Amino acid sequence: MPAALGGKVALVTGASRGIGLAIATVLAASDMKVWMVARGSEPLLQAARSLGGDVVPFAVDLADDGARAELVSAVESAGDGLDVLVNNAGTILIGRTDEVPEDDFRDLLNSNLIAPYALTRAVLPLLRASRGDIVFINSSAGRTATAGVGQYAATKHALRAFAQSLRGEVNDDGIRVTVVYPGRTATPLQERLHALEGQSYEPARLMQPADVADMVDAVLRLPRTAEVTEVEMRPMLKPRPGRPGPGRPSMS
Repeated sequence: MPAALGGKVALVTGASRGIGLAIATVLAASDMKVWMVARGSEPLLQAARSLGGDVVPFAVDLADDGARAELVSAVESAGDGLDVLVNNAGTILIGRTDEVPEDDFRDLLNSNLIAPYALTRAVLPLLRASRGDIVFINSSAGRTATAGVGQYAATKHALRAFAQSLRGEVNDDGIRVTVVYPGRTATPLQERLHALEGQSYEPARLMQPADVADMVDAVLRLPRTAEVTEVEMRPMLKPRPGRPGPGRPSMS
């Protein structure tokens, strides 16, 4: 029998739009308390108002150590614990190796790898207490790197390695760790990526954020006798002639 989620507490990063917002929507609809985390305060507040339910918008740059500590302190002080962490926030950088300077690569590492590492580490005591779940929204680039996205793919490969190692460390504490690898998904960041590539953006031919959210919901509802370790998702429709295939990185 699927597990009930009502009354549990989730923290979803990158929750103001795209996949993060879709995940927050599904979890809030399941009567969970949802901490919605994103950098931009106004888009986040608008997203939270659209959801209703027990949601807590918290604007923070997760790459900022002090700001991230304030978030963790707020979650701890609320006294409700934490059952689910969804590491979804991230950004993308495309460019060949001879085009992308080291400082830009460092910024990407901070956003896509160091920030989720640090947040996960900070809330592990809460997740151990609840025997909770950690979900990483990765990318198809976390499994296969293609030309021009080496820096982005490197951060996503590293995030996969972190999740795999973490799973071996926390399973004995009752914590499950799942990595989801979406292919191209109709999100604002995917629209930006299409523009950078000079491609027309056809969201109807891509996966939808709700598809990923439904998968996360199913993973969380799985009885505690089992764990989904990795899930690969791809758009069902093939790209039109001349369009890049779904194996290129998603903007999740």
